[in-house]
Amino acid sequence: MTEIQGTVIGKVQGVQFRDYVQVIAGELGVVGYVKNNQDGSVLVVAQAQPDTLKNFVEYLHEGSVLSLVEGVAVEWRTAEVAYSDFSVR
Repeated sequence: MTEIQGTVIGKVQGVQFRDYVQVIAGELGVVGYVKNNQDGSVLVVAQAQPDTLKNFVEYLHEGSVLSLVEGVAVEWRTAEVAYSDFSVR
């Protein structure tokens, strides 16, 4: 399975961004997790088929209604650990 590790920067903490990502992941069938980083960014680790992940990354760029995404850095890789659901950490 393909995995991405994404770092989202901008106004993405305290604006329901992680909840937004969890909902989108559920709708697309993506598994993994999302968590806040101490530097104000958000880390996203997601697994799915490549086309689904490309779609998912587009949603990361959009962000939640209250967020202001300034950038998304994405690293594509082969999954070493398989997740069974998508969680907020």
